[in-house]
Amino acid sequence: MGNKSNNPFDKIQQSAGISPSEIYKVADSVKNANFSDERTVRKLVRQLARMANKPISKEKEDKLVQSITNNKIPSDLNSLSQLFKK
Repeated sequence: MGNKSNNPFDKIQQSAGISPSEIYKVADSVKNANFSDERTVRKLVRQLARMANKPISKEKEDKLVQSITNNKIPSDLNSLSQLFKK
């Protein structure tokens, strides 16, 4: 038997190279975040893109920020991933 982990943090770290401490740091920073504030949302989008080592175009960043600040936040992970693919 292999040493496969069912820990979601291990899977994220393996597939995206993001450590659990980085995930906790982002989660902690958004706990009391104002998602109607464009600067806050833009900072978070940039931070997540850097963490995932995925460059994000200005156009895509603007779309994400506009969707989030207008309270059009996807209700599930699949919808959220589709936003990043656009």
